[in-house]
Amino acid sequence: MRLALDRRRFLSLMAASAALPTMGRFASAASPFAFQASWINDAEFTGYFVAMDKGYYAEEGLDLSYASGGPDVIPESTIIAGKADLTLTTPDTTIKAITEQGAPFKIIGAQYQKNPIGIVSLASNPIKTPEDLIGKTLAVPPVNVISVEAMLKISGVDRSKINIVPYAYDPTPLIKGEIDASLDFTTNVPFTIKQAGADATSFLLYDFGFTIFNDTVVVTEETLKTKRKELVSFLRASRKGWEENFKDPASYPPKFADSWFKGTGRSIDNELYFNNAQKPLIEAAGGIFSMSEEAIEANIKALAEVGISAKREHFDTTLLEEIA
Repeated sequence: MRLALDRRRFLSLMAASAALPTMGRFASAASPFAFQASWINDAEFTGYFVAMDKGYYAEEGLDLSYASGGPDVIPESTIIAGKADLTLTTPDTTIKAITEQGAPFKIIGAQYQKNPIGIVSLASNPIKTPEDLIGKTLAVPPVNVISVEAMLKISGVDRSKINIVPYAYDPTPLIKGEIDASLDFTTNVPFTIKQAGADATSFLLYDFGFTIFNDTVVVTEETLKTKRKELVSFLRASRKGWEENFKDPASYPPKFADSWFKGTGRSIDNELYFNNAQKPLIEAAGGIFSMSEEAIEANIKALAEVGISAKREHFDTTLLEEIA
């Protein structure tokens, strides 16, 4: 699962036309609709897998094609190229593309109300607040340094008092005690550390001021105009899939061992941990995918801390109103 993808190649890929792999196609559905995921098949997408397997998209009249993501996939490029109707990404990359590159994007929903990235440390040497990082070594992927610096600024912590080093998405240095903490997915990495024989603790950047969504549902303005009915149907079916999944988060990952999760190199126990951990980050009072005015304002404020000029107009909540 990615923290963020390098967008340096974004402009060149906006016109990319590489064919996307598909799976989960319903031949009986009426309207073709292509969904590009943001990463490889893991628990991050369980709700969509449930919706496909239960036939919820077909019931909504969608002939859905699904493409998994990966380290070489830049989700936004697929919708610009017309190879997908909808994708998942992060509000910082999407809005930066809008404001700096003129990309015709709209955010129409948010899977994660709270971004799952956070500071992970060992329980034997716990770091529970930004202040605890003072005098410590923190490993951060280069693309996420700006987010950490924003969290520190909001928390009133002097960044110069923390030794920030590059992180390569591998918790081994943390387990060996070579670093004190890392920036990683709190929904997944603590399990990996546990499997290595250690216990981990963590906190979200979100809970200390960097209040942004994750896996925001993004479309082009053209798709919003021409496929509004299909977009509403997708959101409705997907919400139904997530609601079904969270009735018992331990139920579906084992059922997908030989289908959606096959060949990923990850254990089903890992996906079970992930699915349980993400539940409180996805569910919301307004329903899954909801974007309250308070939450949107919190995103705008947090993004301003990293120099991204988000505006209310970048978020379209009218489709969500149609599925309520």
